[in-house]
Amino acid sequence: MIDLEAVVALRAVATKGSVAAAADALGFTPSAVSQQIKRLERGTRVALLERAGRGVVLTDAGRHLVTSSATVLADLERLEADLHLAGGAPGEGAAAGRPVTGEVRIGAFSTAVRGILVEVLPRLRAEHPELRVPMRESEPWETIALVASGQRDLGIVHRWGGVALAMPDHLIETPLFTDVADVILRRDHPLALAGIAELTPADLAEEEWIATFDSTICRQWLRRLFDGVANAPRIVHESMEFENHLELVRAGLGVALVPRMGRPELHADLVAIPTVRPASTRDISAVHRRSQADSPALQAVLDAVLATVVGRAGVSVE
Repeated sequence: MIDLEAVVALRAVATKGSVAAAADALGFTPSAVSQQIKRLERGTRVALLERAGRGVVLTDAGRHLVTSSATVLADLERLEADLHLAGGAPGEGAAAGRPVTGEVRIGAFSTAVRGILVEVLPRLRAEHPELRVPMRESEPWETIALVASGQRDLGIVHRWGGVALAMPDHLIETPLFTDVADVILRRDHPLALAGIAELTPADLAEEEWIATFDSTICRQWLRRLFDGVANAPRIVHESMEFENHLELVRAGLGVALVPRMGRPELHADLVAIPTVRPASTRDISAVHRRSQADSPALQAVLDAVLATVVGRAGVSVE
């Protein structure tokens, strides 16, 4: 009999590219992941991984198992959801008020952790004490890969303007709201002193910028913002934390584009001005696998996310 937990470990190695990265994603040690795959190899009597330099790659058999297991794992998720729905007392079916149990693993980007999940997770703990909801911070592209491969159950992602965010067919995307990003300036900056209510890329062409890393969607949007504007934006400082951006702006080291969600109250030294032509907005969504659509546990988490964002000041609800 094939060990399905070991198959999940093998799928994680295929998705993340290494045993160490798979272990980190699954919350295990690299040794535990290696042992799971070795047991799987003994049980199937075929090699599933092979050495490639200092790392490993999947063999043809390993790739076949990963591809073929997707349907099986999806069927098991649907079966688990059906069991939860039918798990009330005889004749009750999915009885209202029945405790929600199980585990829903969340992946979310940093400002969603601060702006959404710090409210959602305590609410879930109070309302559903038998439900486990471990959270991991990850960029949207990684979150989608983790949810698609079964390593996370619910993802919160963002999509800036026209920046592409590929969504596999077996995922369901639920729009949450539209977030706005403002240009953050020192209060004594000439653009702030001029009392301008909105800024265009041409207004900002000569500025020095603080930005996230080049591999992020936020950085891609900043480049897109300046399409057609020569030699802009000029990035002088890089940090993954928007709170660092605020402090660097306050120190007079540049300007920054910082979303409103998860942003702390601005220091008196700073002002926030939105952009126009184009506006800097990002659509926030929740994603999960289609096979989990009927899961009471996942629905409870998604409902808590929706309840938190509805009516939130400063965002536009879809």
